Amino acid sequence: MRKYEVMYIIRPDIEQEAVQATIEKFQGIINNGGEITKHDVMGKRRLAYEINKFRDGIYVLVQFSASPEVVKELDRVMKISDEVIRYLIVKDVA
Repeated sequence: MRKYEVMYIIRPDIEQEAVQATIEKFQGIINNGGEITKHDVMGKRRLAYEINKFRDGIYVLVQFSASPEVVKELDRVMKISDEVIRYLIVKDVA
């Protein structure tokens, strides 16, 4: 299993319950064949530039170990998720 890091930004205009459901959905995908080592909800922050007419976003950072298949599934689900306005998955080389 390789180490990865994902940061994603959730739309600021959704309910708190929907934010929790989105976070749990992504945690479930990672835990289905991987292991989360660090999970940090950084909260609502100002974006550097406007994305889809949003000026703020809820930042979430997750470090995990998983197989490439889990990462591929996480990438697929994040692409089609309406709650996520931006995300980035990278291999942790340190």
